[in-house]
Amino acid sequence: MSESKRKTKTSSEVKRRYNQKAYGVITAYIPKETADAFKAKCTADGISQAQVIKKAIEDFLGF
Repeated sequence: MSESKRKTKTSSEVKRRYNQKAYGVITAYIPKETADAFKAKCTADGISQAQVIKKAIEDFLGF
């Protein structure tokens, strides 16, 4: 007899609760043109926006 493994998905609600517990949110309002240029460069370079911002904060804090 072969047992089939049940596939499960982590619900969006569970992920949301984890993210709220483990991460902080920083919001910044910048000119639309700057935001659009930032998003375009991230896409062109194949890097996530969050990764760029996290690196900038770590550099600023001296991590």
